[in-house]
Amino acid sequence: MKKIILASASPRRKELLEQIGLSFQIEPARGEEHITSVIPREVVEELSYQKAMEVAQLHKEEDTLILGADTIVVYDDKIMGKPSDEEDAKEMLRKLSGRTHCVFTGVTAVLWTNQKKTVRTFSEKTEVTFYPMSEEEIMFYVKTKEPMDKAGAYGIQGIGAKYIQAICGDYNNVVGLPVARLYQEVLRDWIW
Repeated sequence: MKKIILASASPRRKELLEQIGLSFQIEPARGEEHITSVIPREVVEELSYQKAMEVAQLHKEEDTLILGADTIVVYDDKIMGKPSDEEDAKEMLRKLSGRTHCVFTGVTAVLWTNQKKTVRTFSEKTEVTFYPMSEEEIMFYVKTKEPMDKAGAYGIQGIGAKYIQAICGDYNNVVGLPVARLYQEVLRDWIW
């Protein structure tokens, strides 16, 4: 029996996998993250790899697929993680206001078949442009608490949607998982 394990506690990634009709278990990676690169694409690929491999070491059963993912927001060549507090969130939103930034998600799939491990890692990039935000809008949005657990201090799938002028690329990538590419590159052949 084929089994899929999501090595992430992200409710957004869970919803995206459910949206494409997958049944899976959730077992978040808990290890410490180590970054050796400053290149955004490499950073997310490295982090997704670490998460997937940590959980894969615990699940070496036949026909088991472990998925690890990590998403970052990059503006002006700087990685914007989750805000540390409300002031940090406001500062991030001021930087993004009226400008275009990039969202990178790295995905690693570890597949155990015939006592053998196969690993596939890739990343997806999407450009996101914000409408200009007034200081009042920034303060209101931060008070909703939505920005506090999200890279770049916004959620495109929530209240933050009203501040997004345009995206170029995969919308689901901004939410946290490029499910169409995941399906095309990994799941399509494995599921069927």
